[in-house]
Amino acid sequence: MYLTKEIKEEIFAKHGEKTNTGKAEAQIALFTFRISHLTEHLKKNRHDYNTERSLVLLVGKRRSLLDYLKKKEINRYREIIKELGIRK
Repeated sequence: MYLTKEIKEEIFAKHGEKTNTGKAEAQIALFTFRISHLTEHLKKNRHDYNTERSLVLLVGKRRSLLDYLKKKEINRYREIIKELGIRK
C-alpha cells in the first residue's frame, strides 16, 4: 500500500504534532501526498474514471481546508502553501 502507517506518522510529525492529526496543516499535507500519488496513477491509467473522480473530490477537500486556514490565520496559510509548493 502506498500510504503506510510510517508515512502518515512522518507527515503528521513534519506538519504538526504526532498526536494532533486533525490539524489543518497536517490534513492538507496528507491530502497533497495522496493527490500526487493519484496524479501519477492517472498518468499511467488515463481511463480510470473512478480514480479521477476521487482526485477531484480530494482536491476540493484540500481547497476547502486551505480556504478555512486562509480565513482564520493567513500566516499559517502562506507558510503551508510555500512549504508544500501548492499553487494559489
